[in-house]
Amino acid sequence: MSAPDTIMSSMVETREFPPPGGFAAQAHIGSVAEYERMYKRSIEDPEAFWAEVAENFHWFRKFDKVLDWRCPNAQWFVGGKTNVAYNCLDLQIERGRGNHTAILWEGEPGDTTTLTYSELRTEVCKFANALKKLGVKKGDVVTIYMPMVPELTVAMLACARIGAPHSIIFGGFSATAIADRVHDANSKIIITADGGWRRGKIVPLKDNVDAAVEQGTSVETVVVLKRCENEIKWTGGRDHWWHDLVEGEADACEPEQCDAEDLLFILYTSGTTGKPKGIMHTTAGYMVYTAYTAKMIFDLKPDDVYWCTADIGWITGHSYITYGPLQNGVTVLMYEGAPNQPDWGRFWEIVQKHKATIFYTAPTAIRALARQGDEIPAKYDLSSLRLLGSVGEPINPEAWMWYYEKIGRKNCPIVDTWWQTETGGILISPLPGAFTLKPGSATKPFFGIDAAVMDSAGVVQPDNAGGLLVIRKPWPAMLRGIYGDMERYQKQYWSQIDGKYFTSDACRRDEDGNFWLMGRVDDVINISGHRIGTAEVESALVSHPAVAEAAVVGIPHEIKGQALAAFVALQVGRAAGDDLKKELLKHVGTQIGAIARPDQLRFTDALPKTRSGKIMRRLLKELASTGEVKGDTTTLEDFNVIASLRDDD
Repeated sequence: MSAPDTIMSSMVETREFPPPGGFAAQAHIGSVAEYERMYKRSIEDPEAFWAEVAENFHWFRKFDKVLDWRCPNAQWFVGGKTNVAYNCLDLQIERGRGNHTAILWEGEPGDTTTLTYSELRTEVCKFANALKKLGVKKGDVVTIYMPMVPELTVAMLACARIGAPHSIIFGGFSATAIADRVHDANSKIIITADGGWRRGKIVPLKDNVDAAVEQGTSVETVVVLKRCENEIKWTGGRDHWWHDLVEGEADACEPEQCDAEDLLFILYTSGTTGKPKGIMHTTAGYMVYTAYTAKMIFDLKPDDVYWCTADIGWITGHSYITYGPLQNGVTVLMYEGAPNQPDWGRFWEIVQKHKATIFYTAPTAIRALARQGDEIPAKYDLSSLRLLGSVGEPINPEAWMWYYEKIGRKNCPIVDTWWQTETGGILISPLPGAFTLKPGSATKPFFGIDAAVMDSAGVVQPDNAGGLLVIRKPWPAMLRGIYGDMERYQKQYWSQIDGKYFTSDACRRDEDGNFWLMGRVDDVINISGHRIGTAEVESALVSHPAVAEAAVVGIPHEIKGQALAAFVALQVGRAAGDDLKKELLKHVGTQIGAIARPDQLRFTDALPKTRSGKIMRRLLKELASTGEVKGDTTTLEDFNVIASLRDDD
């Protein structure tokens, strides 16, 4: 029987992929030896390391001290004054990038827009001036609820330019979710659009904002971008068209000289109590860390066309669509819509059309795309790609291999990145020119990240023993607290293992120092005293050639305490049946052990997902435990999925 704090890890992966020689030769970090030298310095003398990195940014006033750390409160670049929007735009223009394309945008219906760095700065300044005329001052929280259009980037950079923290709400959230977040932030202004395109239909964003405001929020002003020209209600005096506000505004706006620790944004993430947590990120540390991680992990070069498929409403979009890439002067490719609109070739058609060089997406998207068959990506010219990335959850080895072979054509390293809303930037990831890759492993910590696998007493676990992933030292982009609830911040992140950041993720570290994420500790199931990570069971199922996707959840069991329930979506053309069910259960037993065999296994055409591609395991757990779903389903991408799961029961 495993010890109380040990999480069983039976996944064995022996395939290894060194970086292609040509890639390593041109990479920012081209060898393991160079990484190890830099990493050692970043851990032993972090202040000198980050001071040197910070030299590459614009400061109105240079910082006096790199770090003031009084656990759990960190201050980075103390005394410094800067502006993130200035570093994203003005600094790039000063470096000769003014006429270089900053944003290359494609709408779901196929319309396109390009903005150079100079043009983007003009739009940002005009909208920043408009916000100031509406009464927005430094420190005022501005709520943004928009589709994936260039104006979303303009709005967030305009807020950063005038020192007004933004709170971006994902465009798939309901009116109630908007109202909760607006109320918590005491925001008086919302920027939205009449609608946005998704799967050929209009998402009624303005209607959702109206419904949220009617719930009794602090909102006094609503700015509306005309995107879909759908019919909307209008409240005179409160509602303003974006185009009317910017008309005639000056194309210059002096950037606010923000203190290093001024609040840059709040981003709400789901909390275990049901009340969303407003994660706070401040100016200078976040600025430096996102820019530096973007440069090194994605190996950014001046002529890259970089495409991250996330929505800006999530932290991935904040850090690695807007702030990180733009500070490196590259072209950021943005897409408004769904990956299967009008068909499952849309992503690959966009890569081919715009000659994307870097592609960064989620494992759920990779598995969904793989399920449609190899012949779809084979129809497209993907030769412009030089680097692939994965984000959002652990990627199982079979999905990794499909991504590597069918999309990267065996020429592109994959950066499997681990991080969180709270961390601000990537903490564990390959450096693509230096590391030998192992499918399914996020490999090693980034510079300055002191990561360890521990038990709940703070004892470091031996190689290949699963435990809790913790970070032992502060890093520049770390969250500065939960908005309005510092007590919750202390309790949730710093009290599990005293003085160390608790990630809530299970993990193991192999004999080569590579980290293997095993899912959230919440998703570790205790079966007859054995603690098993559901991510490994899902990976075992997906390694069977018949399976495209799998989700595994824990359910109550009279004898074992808990048992596993698996939901399986098959590859196109494979038929469900009792024989295949038995074969899959046997396969899990062979891959992991009999203890990990699910008690329930259901076949389904699709898994319930949010618009961002995350599997809604909460709904599956409810369905498997009680036979019905009563929880909140407002963020579901396809409501028919739950009905089909019920029918399959």
